[in-house]
Amino acid sequence: MTKTNKIFEIPEYLSGQRIDSALTEILDEISRSKIKACLQDGRVTVNEEIIKKISTKVLGGERVEIIFKAEESVDYIPQNIKISVLDEQDDFIVLNKSPGLVVHPGAGNKSKTLLNGLLYKFPDLKKLPRGGIVHRLDKDTSGLMVVAKNERALLDLSNQISNRTVSRIYDAFVVGNLKKSGKIDLAIGRHPNNRQKQAVQSNGREAITHYSLKENFGNYSHLELKLETGRTHQIRVHLSHTGFPIIGDPLYGRKRRFAKSTNSELREIIELFPRQALHASKLSFKHPITKKPVNFVSELPEDMRSLKDKLAQLA
Repeated sequence: MTKTNKIFEIPEYLSGQRIDSALTEILDEISRSKIKACLQDGRVTVNEEIIKKISTKVLGGERVEIIFKAEESVDYIPQNIKISVLDEQDDFIVLNKSPGLVVHPGAGNKSKTLLNGLLYKFPDLKKLPRGGIVHRLDKDTSGLMVVAKNERALLDLSNQISNRTVSRIYDAFVVGNLKKSGKIDLAIGRHPNNRQKQAVQSNGREAITHYSLKENFGNYSHLELKLETGRTHQIRVHLSHTGFPIIGDPLYGRKRRFAKSTNSELREIIELFPRQALHASKLSFKHPITKKPVNFVSELPEDMRSLKDKLAQLA
């Protein structure tokens, strides 16, 4: 059975937390139950000492290695789905995900996902856990993703994600007139009343989003956003909570779909916009083998370019 491991340091801000909570915080893409299993099986070492008690407290600065038992292969059906590949190398693929495409099969989406398409176009990915996918985008968010092509690259890229050394920058069009750039530092957790949503929660996981203003269009704004953490729906939750929901966001933007004094023509355009106006436009990481920095850029997709033009004309 194939195994993967992650090596990292415990951040100082987690000092005093139980190790299971700390690891869940750091390894956001890994379930708490899987982390608990690793601890109970003796597959977690702290400063080279095996730790099995989930109640063990961390101090910050410890070197942790955690070993995961991974599936030998991916058992999903390859399907001929159009995938926009921006760059393919021996160790990874960078693709430009289209809006409306679910990344990984799950409840309600067993087929016609990005993973199904990847397995069709790159059959060897069947040998890797999750088909080499190391991070995700929401169904209706477009833009850049990196997929590993071998185990060595998968381990390295997964560690880069966990250690927050991958730079992910997004473009978004939001309701509201922002005046300056800034940072949103608000913890996020599961919404208490809606399991499909996330929400700002005082007892949630650390979530930090940096934003900068690119352009104002009356009472609408074009923002560039950089993730410091990678929580589920992070950008969407942070912007909605601070009063600047993303245009077209069906989950977090329904209460404020339009800015005040928006004319009827622009209202109709926004009403018909089919998704959240969010695009992963820049992706930077270290090459998993050579360790040299690599950078990728994706221009705004056609629907968001059209929205920008309409905002410039009508807002």
